[in-house]
Amino acid sequence: MADIIAFRKPSLKEQHKGKTLCRHGHHKWEVDKARQFDVKQGRLVTLYRCARCGKQRVRAD
Repeated sequence: MADIIAFRKPSLKEQHKGKTLCRHGHHKWEVDKARQFDVKQGRLVTLYRCARCGKQRVRAD
């Protein structure tokens, strides 16, 4: 069987969900555990990624 694709246009509420908070600097930071070691500096770093918009922030420990 073939996969069924939804053809309805997403509403404006669905398209912009959570983006207004990030635009005003209120990100929802979560720790990304995939990359914890910085090769150039040779020390542990913590990579934070916003759950809403995907922006990244790096903090050295």
